[in-house]
Amino acid sequence: MSSTDDSAGEGFTAEERAAMKEHARELKTAARRKSRADKAAAEEQDVLAKIAEMDGADRVMAERVHAVVKASAPVLAPKLWYGMPAYALDGKVVCFFQSAGKFKARYATLGFSDLAKLDEGAMWASSFALTEVTDEVEARIAALVAQAVR
Repeated sequence: MSSTDDSAGEGFTAEERAAMKEHARELKTAARRKSRADKAAAEEQDVLAKIAEMDGADRVMAERVHAVVKASAPVLAPKLWYGMPAYALDGKVVCFFQSAGKFKARYATLGFSDLAKLDEGAMWASSFALTEVTDEVEARIAALVAQAVR
């Protein structure tokens, strides 16, 4: 792993450490919520707030991904996962959006966990680079998300 600071030691980058701390806060916040309905509503608001914090193209893509996931797989519940918008089935993350800004990457990513049913022979993609969400990309995301929860 590369480090973004000037330390000579190996380990997690500052961005990775921040994501882990954010995940710990997410778990504490979720544990404090009362009913399942309150928790679901609050988690969706958390995701929308996180998307609103994103810059420019990342925010636009995350908004479109959020809308597509909600429409294509309504069984998935929005939640934050390591500070990223994610979508879970029975509390377990199936897919997530990672903004380019989160880890200072060249592109945003739509990723799927091993719970996603995307299996295709002996090898298949579980992560997709996004530079723009066009109508064609939106249709591909919808198909992948629907397949992931079959």
